Amino acid sequence: MLKVKNINTYYGQVHALKNVSLHLKQGEIVTLIGANGAGKTTILNSLSAVTPVRNGEIVFAGEPIHSLAPERIVELGISQVPEGRQVFKPLTVEDNLELGAYLRYRRREGRAKIRASLDEIYQLFPRLRERRRQLAGTLSGGEQQMLAIGRALMARPKLLLLDEPSMGLAPLVVQEIFAVIAALTRDMGTTVLLVEQNAKAALKLASRGYVLETGKVILEESSAELLGNKEVQRAYLGKEKKEIWER
Repeated sequence: MLKVKNINTYYGQVHALKNVSLHLKQGEIVTLIGANGAGKTTILNSLSAVTPVRNGEIVFAGEPIHSLAPERIVELGISQVPEGRQVFKPLTVEDNLELGAYLRYRRREGRAKIRASLDEIYQLFPRLRERRRQLAGTLSGGEQQMLAIGRALMARPKLLLLDEPSMGLAPLVVQEIFAVIAALTRDMGTTVLLVEQNAKAALKLASRGYVLETGKVILEESSAELLGNKEVQRAYLGKEKKEIWER
């Protein structure tokens, strides 16, 4: 579904991604592992054109997308859930979700189809249905994360980019969100590229993982191989993450 070949991305003069290559098959969950600043979020931003690549190639479903605008990439089927949720706090839950379908409205897709997508989101996250008239800024952190994922899904993506979905959330909420991510691939065939601070949980969910260091991919293995790799534990989790890894 996705082929990334030798992309280079810069922030001004800072060379953030250095000849990064990776691929995803349809229906896979793949995770990116690395220390803070390794380039994980930059990969997601490069795929969605939030931070355009300087050179290299990104091919999605057979079409080169590395020179396209972000809205065109969403139209083709890639949606990103940003780190920190970034919901529209003065708007209601349902208004936030409908904004996720903005391009579908612009294509004059039938209201009935968009309403059906809204009902699907409410089935995935029943709490959002209960709070659909509530202002997004009054939701808990976990509910805002559900809303951010639901808003991205309203565009009906083939590929979902998830950036730190468990950040700052209680363990039970994280379990609920991870269960929904698994269901997306199992039941809907959605492909997921996951950036997640809880590496062990991410690897248990994913089929494969890439390890990044200072903007480079230095290792690609199955999740089982990475879970058993002591060097990955030592170098990319760090002492402060040891308890997370061991849980």
